[in-house]
Amino acid sequence: MTGYFHILRAAHARELEQVRTRNGARTLVVVVLPAAGELLPQRARAELAAALRVVDYVVTADDGDVDGIIGRLEPVELVRLETDDALRTRQLMEHVHRRQTC
Repeated sequence: MTGYFHILRAAHARELEQVRTRNGARTLVVVVLPAAGELLPQRARAELAAALRVVDYVVTADDGDVDGIIGRLEPVELVRLETDDALRTRQLMEHVHRRQTC
């Protein structure tokens, strides 16, 4: 599974658990990518992802490294969360801005 994990949310934990359950996967690897305008450094986001009980391994990667890492890992299933992560981050930021202007 790849993603920014920019803001680690309960939805991430549920998605990770679903992937593991759906495939009967014995090992779940998460690849944490760099994020534009990140609130937390990539390493901190990787440590948060690693703290989830469903995650076995966490790898950090640059945008250019992702395909190579995925090729070497040969995953049974690949789930890309970058688009969902960006949307969730934007929604949270919009929510915070609305609350501050009220």
